[in-house]
Amino acid sequence: MRVAILFCAVGCCTAAFAGTIDLTEAVVVAPEGLSAREAKAVEMLVDEVWKRTWVRWEKTANPPGGKAPFIVVGPARLLGEFGRVQASESGAAEGYRISALEPNGVVVAGNDERGVLFGVGRLLREMRMSPGKITLAGGLDIDSAPDFPLRGHQLGYRPKVNTYDGWTPAMYEQYIRDLAVFGANAIELMPPRTDDAANSPHFTLSQIDMMAEVSRIADEYGIDLWIWYPAMDRDYSDPGTVEKALKEWGGVFARLPRIDAIFVPGGDPGHTQPKYLMALLEKQTRVLHKTHPTAEMWMSPQSFNSEWTAEFLEIMQQRPDWLAGLVYGPQNRLDLKDLRAAVPDQYPIRHYPDITHSIRSQFAVPDWDVAYAITEEREVINPRPRNMAKICRFFDEYTPGFLTYSEGVNDDVNKTVWSALGWDADANVTDVLRQYACYFIAPEVEEGFAQLLLALERNWEAPLLSNTAVATTLRQARQLHAEASPQVLLKWRFQQAMYRAYYDAFLRERLLYETALEDGAMAALRQASRLGPLAAIEQAEAILGRAVTEPAAQDLRARVFEMAEALYQSIRMQHSVPRYRAIHAGRGGNLDLIDRPLNNRIWLEDRFKAIRALGSGREQLEAIDAVVNWTNPGPGGFYDDLGDLRNQPHLVRLDTFDPEFRTTPRIGFDYEPEYRMSWVRFAETIYDQPLYMKYEDLDQDAQYAVRVTYTGDRAGVRLMADQLEVHGFRQKTFPPEPQEFDVPRTATADGKLTLVFQQEPGARGAGRGCQIAEVWLIHKQAERKD
Repeated sequence: MRVAILFCAVGCCTAAFAGTIDLTEAVVVAPEGLSAREAKAVEMLVDEVWKRTWVRWEKTANPPGGKAPFIVVGPARLLGEFGRVQASESGAAEGYRISALEPNGVVVAGNDERGVLFGVGRLLREMRMSPGKITLAGGLDIDSAPDFPLRGHQLGYRPKVNTYDGWTPAMYEQYIRDLAVFGANAIELMPPRTDDAANSPHFTLSQIDMMAEVSRIADEYGIDLWIWYPAMDRDYSDPGTVEKALKEWGGVFARLPRIDAIFVPGGDPGHTQPKYLMALLEKQTRVLHKTHPTAEMWMSPQSFNSEWTAEFLEIMQQRPDWLAGLVYGPQNRLDLKDLRAAVPDQYPIRHYPDITHSIRSQFAVPDWDVAYAITEEREVINPRPRNMAKICRFFDEYTPGFLTYSEGVNDDVNKTVWSALGWDADANVTDVLRQYACYFIAPEVEEGFAQLLLALERNWEAPLLSNTAVATTLRQARQLHAEASPQVLLKWRFQQAMYRAYYDAFLRERLLYETALEDGAMAALRQASRLGPLAAIEQAEAILGRAVTEPAAQDLRARVFEMAEALYQSIRMQHSVPRYRAIHAGRGGNLDLIDRPLNNRIWLEDRFKAIRALGSGREQLEAIDAVVNWTNPGPGGFYDDLGDLRNQPHLVRLDTFDPEFRTTPRIGFDYEPEYRMSWVRFAETIYDQPLYMKYEDLDQDAQYAVRVTYTGDRAGVRLMADQLEVHGFRQKTFPPEPQEFDVPRTATADGKLTLVFQQEPGARGAGRGCQIAEVWLIHKQAERKD
């Protein structure tokens, strides 16, 4: 990391000075000869200070006389005449030096145009700004340049996102500024035709017009402009299809004032055999260069099956000269390390990390509680600062940088963490959050808000029933909310944190309540032989129904709805389909999911209906007994609910950091209202990695059976007992139902057993399919030896 913070004065001042510099009455000195982009950085500085302080700094070409405070901003090449300026020692691209001069001055000297922009951004982060007051720590001397040359985020204007589609060009410009303040130097857009609907009720411009506007804005700030451009046509082996695509893409390229690179995913969406895809992209590169001669073409082997991956790697050995680099992101069969080893070194590999999704994604939240998964769902507000830092650092040796996968501002904290670590890989994450809080919220909540963001991440790190930290997080949020000024209450980043804190707390209160209700219902069912089956069912239904007739924590629920409305008004976040025209409840519209049952109420009610239809009381009692004893494997048996962290003792998991879960199982989810909770959550492995369960101290003389519930994606699964086949590849049944198979006697003859689940190998896409919900190992009988 090329950063030095030297607590000394610069130039003619030799002694360090303590205290602060009052910059409230400062003037901004912008020397003559600034480029348009450097002048834009000066404009950003003045604007952003004014928004936070209502102080409008004047700009001048010359320093003021006497002791009037001043801020000099510009490239180092133009600042020598000011005498007391010391340039960056590194001279690296995008670098800068910020020097506080005793007693009243600050100099921001950029190594180049971007250095001026990022120097201004760092000064904004270092200053403490409140209405009518601006100060800076005295003795500050920062010499800094980025660790990674590419640091960016996707900002696609399309219907599928939960925020961006409601933005105006001015909102895009503000967000680009916000990203640049923390070191981002690139953004990525999307073309008018993807796998989305053709329009959004939130659009403020057509897609192509907004692309052109954002491209112009990026160029004004000197920010790189990428386009994520999927190849959507069905058959690129058809010359007519290719010619149509060349014309379509060329029309988009011609409309944009700036394009630095095109990134074409191999799939999701689009699904084209590599030899045809690469031939198309070679032609598209020539089309691109007609209007943007220096723009680059990048692609990813995303979503390829094993056969296509092999074909792609063979093509790469031919070293196509039109291809600038590769992209690594979701749905790559090879991990980044293996991909780097498999392709020629001349091709850099850009990281495309999914920082926006919580489930069914590249970096799913580890061991997420099912209550969160089925309500907050895939695109919830998701500050994960510590986990994101570990992921960023895990991959950094193989890549020159990143442009993150984003579907809105639900991941805003994550973007900031990635940007900051892209600049300084050793940055302290809590310090980054403090700057985030100070700059975006207010200096007076710097520590409290930073700690709240960390607490929100901790809310997700333990089973929700036992996670008492959620209540502590709520108390912290309520205190910040109660003490916040009206200006703070209107800030969308503050509203986001409140939304999550209230939502999490509401879920836990409901989970505690509805779990107790289910326990009470099961207790009633256990009295069926005494009460009679129908009376027991009626009593159980009445207990379960209290979740609807006497719901829990309605004050917290109301707060969630208040925050959802505030976020729609402030940043156009769409937390509901009927209220805010979100595209789908799972695409950020989790307000619509807030009342989903957190117990087995719906599954039980369906069972009760079936039991009532049975012909005799004896059959009804047997059916009730099956419900009550669902998880009971019988004497000498074992039961694992593989999606429940508290009840998976035989699941083999590796104690290693594996953010993509390529080598160890993760918890997956597939919600259907009529499913048992044990079917909604499950253990899964991806691609061709088997899932293992191990048992010891078994009865060596017994015949065992394995009963298993398969769920999740529609992929074939095979089950082995040690090296012996229990069943071959077979399709799952939907809705799920347990299936039972005998275990070969020789597999348990030594008192041990390893069950091995495998999905059909070589599949394309996200690699999911080996998804196991429940496993019973049943002790059937024993043949005792004399």
